Amino acid sequence: MTTGIVLDPTSSRDDDIAEPGPDAGLLAGKRVGFRVDRIWRAWDWIADDWANRLRTAGCEVSFWRSTDRSGAEGERQAAELADWLKTIDVAIVGLANCGSCTGWTVRDAITAAATGIPTVAVATKNFEAFAHEIAARGGRSGLRVHVLPYPLNERERDEVMQVADDHFVPLLTTFGATLEERVAA
Repeated sequence: MTTGIVLDPTSSRDDDIAEPGPDAGLLAGKRVGFRVDRIWRAWDWIADDWANRLRTAGCEVSFWRSTDRSGAEGERQAAELADWLKTIDVAIVGLANCGSCTGWTVRDAITAAATGIPTVAVATKNFEAFAHEIAARGGRSGLRVHVLPYPLNERERDEVMQVADDHFVPLLTTFGATLEERVAA
């Protein structure tokens, strides 16, 4: 009789990090970084809106734009991302809104979270499960994922700005962040 080995494709990684990482806490005075890309105009609009709100709350804000991610350009981008992550205290990484975009968003969010900074990946509803799956396969099943509605990029600017408004406070909750110091009663 021949015996075989059956591998379980649903197994988890031994080195998985199931915790979300540190909460962002009070954001005033912190350096908040937005990772954007070249594709999603709606994510640019939302990130700009949220950045302005964070600046008003006393944050310093910066952006890093992902471009080509393969070959020599990909190596340059990886080094640039690593350097940028050293300049921020909090990372908001988006947008997971297609297959490859979800992969790169989650990969960059895992890279940010691995530095120890509070990190959240932003995904649209259709790519939420995929974002969690990629995070788990990347060894970070606890990665925070904030979900925006889908479709998003096909909406007019005023509709997208309403999404930005509706999701700003929930993003802070996902992140474990506050804009004002909480006073004990």
